[in-house]
Amino acid sequence: MSQRIIDLSLLIEDNMPAHKLFQRPVLTTHLSHESSKALGLGVPGDAMTFQTNFIAMLDHVGTHVDAFRHVKPDGAPIDEMPLEMFMGKAVCLDLRHIPDLGEIGVEDLEVAQAEAGVVIDGHIVLLCTGFHQRNYPRLDSVWKNPLLTVEATRWLYERGSMMQGVEGPSTDKPTDDDFAQHRLCRELGMSHWEWLVNLEMLIGQGEFQFFGAPLKFKGGSGSPVRAFAIIEQ
Repeated sequence: MSQRIIDLSLLIEDNMPAHKLFQRPVLTTHLSHESSKALGLGVPGDAMTFQTNFIAMLDHVGTHVDAFRHVKPDGAPIDEMPLEMFMGKAVCLDLRHIPDLGEIGVEDLEVAQAEAGVVIDGHIVLLCTGFHQRNYPRLDSVWKNPLLTVEATRWLYERGSMMQGVEGPSTDKPTDDDFAQHRLCRELGMSHWEWLVNLEMLIGQGEFQFFGAPLKFKGGSGSPVRAFAIIEQ
């Protein structure tokens, strides 16, 4: 049996779209191979040049995971959350009928679970709505993502799914300021990855292994991740 790796991470770029409340990142060259020549490193005839980049970004830009601290003042920061939370058995649900600014409800999850052929039981659940392919990289993409309803979130919780992953910048609609889904996650001890990509490649794959481990930021409210799935073939 062979394995296939599916990259689920958004490319991090200078000035890329971010959540409506957040600054966009800054990425620029710090030292280039050309400018580092002036340091005189290496040996005659074989200069040691190098490149370094300057990166300034919030911990909720691009493909990232929320720490409990993000929405709960006394919640665990990213460096204190168990590493095993960020990987495990997963399934991707086909919700591509959900429009921009639509709502993912319980019935949608029930139908998609049956189509996936995987009974959700402690799985990481990835929700493919086709949002990313329809909208990115237009800047208005931060104003269009669907909502995972509180009823649907409780449905997942009742099936042991404590971590989910979505396309776009949030699990709550950007047109709503009550953040109902985030507030329920705060209550239930759940969290999620946001702005995953390439989820279409996981539809129909059944159960697979998902990895989305954060950087170990001290006191972090979240972290960018390199998310990927491993499919057995």
